[in-house]
Amino acid sequence: AMARHAGPRLPLIVKNLLPSLSSIFDSQRVTTTAFFAQLLSSNVVNDLILMETMMDSMTGRQKDTCTLVRMLALRGLGNIASGAPEKVRKHGAKLLASMVNGMDDKDDPHNLVALEAMSSLSKLLDHLEQRDIQSMLLHIAIRIRPFFDSEQPDLRRSSIVLFGNLTKFSEGHGEVFLEQILNGLVTLLLHLQDPRPEVVKACKFALRMCGPNMGCEGLCEMFLNHLREDRSLHYGEFMNNVCKHLMQSYPEMLNRLISTNLFYFKSSWVDIRAAAPMFIGFLVLHVDEDHCQQVDLDPLISGE
Repeated sequence: AMARHAGPRLPLIVKNLLPSLSSIFDSQRVTTTAFFAQLLSSNVVNDLILMETMMDSMTGRQKDTCTLVRMLALRGLGNIASGAPEKVRKHGAKLLASMVNGMDDKDDPHNLVALEAMSSLSKLLDHLEQRDIQSMLLHIAIRIRPFFDSEQPDLRRSSIVLFGNLTKFSEGHGEVFLEQILNGLVTLLLHLQDPRPEVVKACKFALRMCGPNMGCEGLCEMFLNHLREDRSLHYGEFMNNVCKHLMQSYPEMLNRLISTNLFYFKSSWVDIRAAAPMFIGFLVLHVDEDHCQQVDLDPLISGE
């Protein structure tokens, strides 16, 4: 409301609030950071030449002792994508470094800062220069991978959406990024059976984005046709066909795909526990005899 109706008064308000960012009281730092963070989503801060000051203020809060302040600072930096997208290009490297630092936050037991970093980075990606993101692409892809199986559905959803968005920047990293896709493929396919609809939606999006990078036209078409948001999925039939394409294009991956699935035999989510042995069954069904000899049957039979 203040951005819309009290624009001319904002520079003085911002000036008077700036000292509160260094207050000894957490509550004052939280309130001021929250106000600045939300204000950054409005273009008025650009018109009033407040953008640089406020962005520097948010960047300066990244080492704050209060988790909530660090989280809100990242939210503010992410909001620049809607308030002043052209500034994202100008300060791309700095903003990207802030998001990566947020994902690596060591004093964040509930991963609130990491969650905000992933959500904000997804907002910023469309406005970042290719060269800025490419230098950090693999680090981010590897860093977010453990969140795919988080007990917190928001972390699963945000990390998977971010992974899908990262594929847009994989040009020039073809082979190396393909490795990251193959590392996450089993997890993304199994989480199509996730108990949370928002995570299933995120997996559909990520797999559609990954398809063109996989060098298998049949698989790419399957992901685009069967994983549309508005389309219900016959999971067993879909996985049967996915495994057929996988074994035609990547037969040497059989052991790796099986061992990743074995990990999910102990999943706390019953539908994912059920999907993993079915996935293995379809892989073995469609692999040719030569590659079938490579399968180590002991862990498969014991289910460990």
